[in-house]
Amino acid sequence: MKAVLFGLVEGITEWLPISSTGHLILLNEVIRLDVSEEFYRMFEVVVQLGAILAVAVLFWREIFPFSLEPCGVRAGGKERKSLHLHKDICMLWAKIILACVPAGVIGILFQEELERLFYHPVSVALALILFGIAFLVIEGKHKGQEAKINSVDELSWNTALMIGVFQLLAAVFPGTSRSGATIIGALLMGVSRKTAAEFTFFLAVPVMFGASLLKLLSFGLSFTASEQMILVLGMGTAFISSVLVIRFLLAFIKKHDFKVFGWYRIALGMLVLWYFW
Repeated sequence: MKAVLFGLVEGITEWLPISSTGHLILLNEVIRLDVSEEFYRMFEVVVQLGAILAVAVLFWREIFPFSLEPCGVRAGGKERKSLHLHKDICMLWAKIILACVPAGVIGILFQEELERLFYHPVSVALALILFGIAFLVIEGKHKGQEAKINSVDELSWNTALMIGVFQLLAAVFPGTSRSGATIIGALLMGVSRKTAAEFTFFLAVPVMFGASLLKLLSFGLSFTASEQMILVLGMGTAFISSVLVIRFLLAFIKKHDFKVFGWYRIALGMLVLWYFW
């Protein structure tokens, strides 16, 4: 039941710009998993694989570059199909990989050092509050303005790279929120809310997969039966909740801005400071 709860919180908070790290820190203080510290550090990262699967399922046509296309008729009247490569999707993936380079390089080189320096409640709370204020300020300035970029296909190489630089902030400072940082960066460069959210979802695939793979390799692939069950339940719940939350967020931002998440971040950050002071 605890694993299900952790997966639920991960699936909800990973895609909303409110920091999954901040929520998991609080949850782990209130309801601790009965596992080793080493396993928990691995679990809180690898459970994100369930969330990645939700993106793959919901956006399969947008991110999978191959499809079967009609290419004639066989003898007997049966339609022939061949594998078709979509160049526009390949171009999108090239931009995604480019945007992941800054956070990927820093994460690989300095992951343990960054966790030691910044992975504690006070720094997480401050990141929650500061980026919550950033959401309020940016949305206030953008009120009534038309977006310059309204689809992921319109993203330039430079824009994709700059969004990746903002993603780097989340890699360095836990509590920033990966989705929050990339959405803020995208909004600053004139990207529409819907496009900013979608590109954030796509960026998560290589980032989360890479981070999970590194954690699994460092932990090793030897699990007890209990640990296997905890990991599977957590990932499964994260997948189901992620599907629902992604659909909710895309519907929500059609009529609303991100200010409500800014206020929520500020309130949560103050709660974290109060709890750990």
